[in-house]
Amino acid sequence: MTSTAASAEVLVDGGYELAEGGRWVDGRYVYVDILDGRLRELRDGTTAPRELARLDVPLGAVAPVADRPGAWIAAAGTGIALLTPDGTLEWLDRPEDRTPVPSRMNDGVADPAGRFWAGSMAYDGTRGAGSLYRTDPDGTVVRVLDGLAIANGPAFTADGSTLYLADTAMGTVLRCRVDPVSGDLLGSPEVFARPGAGEGSPDGMTVDEEGCLWVALWGAGAVRRYHPDGRLLDTVTVPAPHPTSVCLHPDGGRLFVTTARYGVKSPTAASGAVLGVPVPVGGPPACSWRGHRAP
Repeated sequence: MTSTAASAEVLVDGGYELAEGGRWVDGRYVYVDILDGRLRELRDGTTAPRELARLDVPLGAVAPVADRPGAWIAAAGTGIALLTPDGTLEWLDRPEDRTPVPSRMNDGVADPAGRFWAGSMAYDGTRGAGSLYRTDPDGTVVRVLDGLAIANGPAFTADGSTLYLADTAMGTVLRCRVDPVSGDLLGSPEVFARPGAGEGSPDGMTVDEEGCLWVALWGAGAVRRYHPDGRLLDTVTVPAPHPTSVCLHPDGGRLFVTTARYGVKSPTAASGAVLGVPVPVGGPPACSWRGHRAP
């Protein structure tokens, strides 16, 4: 294992309270500002992000809708919605309206088979209040796991057979076996990684082209890379205490890292920024939701 103090570049000095959900979509980097309900894009060679949507509810993450340019499926507010190019929301379900404590949707991602997976959390981080949901192509939203605290960073292997899920408040990265055809979980989740005391809490994640898992560590100012067998391969430090999501450029050479100002007592220019970090490996672009109920 190596520890690398990488030369991180501030790509967007946005001062975001809670930037998250970084994905590579159609030749551009897309990310959200959760608490402000904003969706933004950053194109190669530019330094000014463009706002794609502005919602009146928190926006946890999005995935593109297949064959519908400019349309997204979104983990937003208390549920899952379709987001049209003009910013209109069409709700598929709002399951967090039916929970006993005030809650919201959090991070989410589409799998290689075209389903959308997203986690939830209570606003106060109540343990056991978070869930993981799967949205099938027919628009049905299914709760596949409950009893979580802060469900974060879902990430899939290229064949769709393995799902990694962070429970940030519990400090664990779970590994779930998935039936790629049905989307059902096979057996119970197992603990894949658990950073030690003082090593941060796992947040956003992504799987690279070699099948290794990258994990942003909230509170530690670091990103870790794990081998599929669980070995820690590398630790990359970043100049912000709260990295929240990670995304690899498909051509390799750069890791995008969103960060947060939320909870930082003495924020710097890198707190709440989007960072670019040189790395020697790339990752696949974001998968699309292949839904039949596209807007």
